[in-house]
Amino acid sequence: MNGHAIEVRGLTKRYGDRAAVEELSFAVPYGSIVGLLGPNGAGKSTTLRTIVGLLKPTSGDSLIDGMPFSALADPASHVGVHMDGFGFEGGITARRHLEICRLAAGAPRGRVDEVLEEVGLAADARRRVKTFSTGMTQRLGLAAALIGSPRTLILDEPANGLDPDGIRWLRRFLRGYSERGGTVLIASHQLAELEQVVDEVVVIKRRALFAGRLADLVTSDADSLESKYFDLVEGASA
Repeated sequence: MNGHAIEVRGLTKRYGDRAAVEELSFAVPYGSIVGLLGPNGAGKSTTLRTIVGLLKPTSGDSLIDGMPFSALADPASHVGVHMDGFGFEGGITARRHLEICRLAAGAPRGRVDEVLEEVGLAADARRRVKTFSTGMTQRLGLAAALIGSPRTLILDEPANGLDPDGIRWLRRFLRGYSERGGTVLIASHQLAELEQVVDEVVVIKRRALFAGRLADLVTSDADSLESKYFDLVEGASA
């Protein structure tokens, strides 16, 4: 498929005199995994929340499948969202939580069992969410994002709380999702979480500092990827 799953165009979000994001532009091609990388406070979550209509931009805009999120007739089939800070009702089971998500998305009844299998929570479907570990909660959030069988996933720090096995599982899952034609925009403040899975990266610190392949950040054999990234974001503070 040609074109871009997500386009961000001159996006600015201000809170009074403070700019959380300023003149930010980038695109996410269909079928790719793109990392939105930057330190804490760089504007990553603000950008994601603006893309999916949770925040109104001060200026600029963003498109999903060529349209603003608010114009999507069936948004759950276009994009699934899991963001750091999205809450869960601890007293209900994982299955009940996903049933609520399924009804909201208009997905078929059998979709709950499918996504529980996809994220490895089938055996824990009847457990109450308050008994889940942080890593299991992350998997439940991913299951909720998948409930509408979306073409694109937008994920904010999805590896938080995952142990090394969980992080490896997440990488395999995202790569498989992409290989089946899905698109992923994944935000993280840790380079190590992204470098083994993304096709491209957008480094931001309010503005875009770099967009392209991670390998293109390194211009010399003497440079390491981590040091180059550090120099880039530190230079933006100067």
